[in-house]
Amino acid sequence: MGSDRENGYGDLEKQMLVLHEHEEKHFMSSEIVRDVILGVSDGLTVPFALAAGLSGADVSSSIILIAGIAEVAAGAISMGLGGYLAAKSEEDHYKNELKREQDEIIAVPDIEAAEVAEILSQYGVEAHEYGPVVNALRRNPQAWLDFMMKFELGLDKPDPMRALQSAMTIAFSYVCGGLVPLLPYMLIPVATKAVLASVVVTIVALLIFGFAKGHFTGTQPFKSAFQTALIGAIASAAAYSIAKLFQSYH
Repeated sequence: MGSDRENGYGDLEKQMLVLHEHEEKHFMSSEIVRDVILGVSDGLTVPFALAAGLSGADVSSSIILIAGIAEVAAGAISMGLGGYLAAKSEEDHYKNELKREQDEIIAVPDIEAAEVAEILSQYGVEAHEYGPVVNALRRNPQAWLDFMMKFELGLDKPDPMRALQSAMTIAFSYVCGGLVPLLPYMLIPVATKAVLASVVVTIVALLIFGFAKGHFTGTQPFKSAFQTALIGAIASAAAYSIAKLFQSYH
């Protein structure tokens, strides 16, 4: 009996260790990765297209640089604020659903218990197996509430610092990406030459970023690199062509 109990504890410890190792694999939050991708991709593309468009209008590098820096600042603030508001909306939604679910557990516990049974049955758990689970949850209202939020509504409790973290991550990523296409204009005074250097530098940066994005998101890195660079190239080419087109009519 003692040996069986020790083996049981040993198996439990092994399972907890496996669980811990699994969590470590996903240490980098997908939300942070998403914010970085959003900030860098827009930061590389929008100022790049703006600088290319102004270059097509035959303005000096200094004007392009001033306009580009202003756009990067405004874009970082706008993108960061957007990320903050989106995260706050998710937090408010979670709080509202939590309150509603809490009231339902108090007002109609039998219906909520039946919903627990239905959820477990969808995972192949038989009635005689999920019965004790339902009863255990009814004895622990907080665990019951957490279960319903996660498995009925599919909502995880948001990090209270998520909104600020999202805003700062997106804004900083946007600035980092936005400075890349503007760097040649800081070093080359002739806009027609600076734009060529900007194209080369930015396309290389987009390829590297696209490859890294593909790696971290689990997609094909080379395909992701090509798609990211292609989008940036199309945006800048369109801006340059439109500027040239309007210039020809003035």
